[in-house]
Amino acid sequence: MAKEIERKFLLENDNWKSQFTSRTIIKQGYLNTQKERTVRVRIFGEKGFLTIKGETVGMTRLEFEYEIPVQEAEELLKLCEKPLIEKERFIVLIGKLEWEIDIFEGDNEGLRIAEVELEDEKQDVEIPDWIGEEVTFDNRYFNSSLVKLPFKNW
Repeated sequence: MAKEIERKFLLENDNWKSQFTSRTIIKQGYLNTQKERTVRVRIFGEKGFLTIKGETVGMTRLEFEYEIPVQEAEELLKLCEKPLIEKERFIVLIGKLEWEIDIFEGDNEGLRIAEVELEDEKQDVEIPDWIGEEVTFDNRYFNSSLVKLPFKNW
């Protein structure tokens, strides 16, 4: 069974910029945004994905992700709730952990989030100096929530 265990933080500063190892443009939308399940369509660089996530309990939720042809992802995005989520993702490696830095654009411009996926909820995490407030348990920061209430409207 596929599980996602994730912590989310706001960015405190731009010190991460000298450490990133890759960057990718992401466009994604949601076919379903109910808290019990979300169904996401994503174009990640040159690839398409369909992802189903279960309800979050603590920091953990079920996650099933399938690669689909990018042309199909483009068509499915037309069926998604609006606005679409647009962001640029940067990867920063700290020790054995991979941090994902998302810089949002469009209706969520100005929002900057760092996420780190864990093996279990009790895993120790070295917090870099560019990390600010933890927002793991604030549902407003879920991408599926940003479709319903974009950052520009907070």
